[in-house]
Amino acid sequence: MSETDIIALVRETLWVALLLCAPILLVTLITGLLLSVLQAATSISEATLTFLPKLVAGGMMILFAFPWMIHLFRDYFTHMIALFKQVHP
Repeated sequence: MSETDIIALVRETLWVALLLCAPILLVTLITGLLLSVLQAATSISEATLTFLPKLVAGGMMILFAFPWMIHLFRDYFTHMIALFKQVHP
């Protein structure tokens, strides 16, 4: 396995990790931003008020995106197993 193959493998691994994390992180980011704007508009300065909505939004996104995430990870894993079989016959 050459250096370019290893770099491509690391790039693919990082891309899959980004794709797996991005939906959950984006939903919690948007939820936190909206709640911060709401808190600023109403002058409520309670830090714990944002925790539960972000947790619920992240959990709902996991439930919604879980089939896609499993499919993506399964494809990545089978690709890695195929590469491993090529390197170690």
